[in-house]
Amino acid sequence: MDLTEARCYLNHLLTLNIRREEAFGPLAFTFIKDDLFDTVGLLADEKFTLIMATVQSFTEEPKRWKQKLDLLKKGQEVLKQSSYSGNTDLARKLDFEIRKTEAELEIYDSAMRGSVKSRAEKQRLIVQSDVPRYFLDIAQKRAGEYYQKKYNLSRKAKVAQHFGGGPRKFEPENEDVKREFPGACAPFMNSRTNAFHLMLPFDLKISRKPDAPLEGGVRVFYSRDGYSFPLSCELDRLCSYYDGQVVEVGMDDPNLLFVSVSAVREPEFRYPYAGPDPQVPEKLVYPREVLERSGCLGVFFQVVTNFKIWFDANLTWILIQGAPDLHEFGLQGGSGLLTRTHASDKIPAYAEATKSPWQDGLSFNFVNMHLQLSPDTDTALVPFNTPIFTLHPVVSKNCYRIEEAAEASQAWEVEWAKAKK
Repeated sequence: MDLTEARCYLNHLLTLNIRREEAFGPLAFTFIKDDLFDTVGLLADEKFTLIMATVQSFTEEPKRWKQKLDLLKKGQEVLKQSSYSGNTDLARKLDFEIRKTEAELEIYDSAMRGSVKSRAEKQRLIVQSDVPRYFLDIAQKRAGEYYQKKYNLSRKAKVAQHFGGGPRKFEPENEDVKREFPGACAPFMNSRTNAFHLMLPFDLKISRKPDAPLEGGVRVFYSRDGYSFPLSCELDRLCSYYDGQVVEVGMDDPNLLFVSVSAVREPEFRYPYAGPDPQVPEKLVYPREVLERSGCLGVFFQVVTNFKIWFDANLTWILIQGAPDLHEFGLQGGSGLLTRTHASDKIPAYAEATKSPWQDGLSFNFVNMHLQLSPDTDTALVPFNTPIFTLHPVVSKNCYRIEEAAEASQAWEVEWAKAKK
């Protein structure tokens, strides 16, 4: 772009601004941030006009003030080189707007950080697992990479977040005004990037059909609402998993569930235990152990990874549910709330043979992943390192109460009246 083209583009942008077009803000902001804006040879007056027009088009949202402040400061520098440099009133107004925005941004940042004094003591969630390094470290990194890659916003989309523009027009093909992406929604992304995810280092396949099982091993279950039973397949016949007795169930029965696993595919995964069969390759040992101890709970397949978590049930409960994007793989996940299910070590039936001091006062439970095929879905395949279940620590019911707004207002007025006296 040479000077003539840059000036034509500048005039085009200012025309969009006059028309209050939605695309003006994103296009102008991108142009101002480009190196050409400072090097192509535009006059300082032209730069200042575009900068101030762009500042005025920002949406009135605190999270956009950082970008707005950057442009205000850039405009202040350009003002000194323009023909408006002698206008003290304009300079004073611009300086006031900068200081005002800085103060508002500081208030916003402080509110977002919260008060350190108001924070309660961090609750301890202590995990026992066969593969703690995978679940606590590797899996969480892979979950972050998975969601960042999947929902990462393009540069145009990020810029479009800052501007609202005038009355919107129907422009579904205009890439410069597209900003309604899942990755732009904070609660949507927080449930993914700021949560603790459970996943597997191998592929998992759940199917109603026996076709093409994964190479790591397969289990067969008769699974229906209220009843499940493990089966085995011998010479194209289904037998009881326990005694080998043939059962009268056809291979095309809609209640059958074929679950198979692949070898470990996560390169950093290490399993310190050897399997009972020395002929089994190392990468198949852990997948087969997980498959062997897993089972069905009615229509749900229960993945058992021996993931045990300890927590203070007086203050914290743990919500477990299927990962937000699990439906995309043709699966539904069960939800549960860990409270005081196993009642720490107070009940002899749950007491462990050995006890550590840190277990005092803590409850524990195992976190299993309950999966069900979605309606009208016969086969689901979850690739390795894909978030399957999510853990959300929540406060115990004893730590909060729900009340009506009118009641809260009345209580506040009573306390205020007492304070005045």
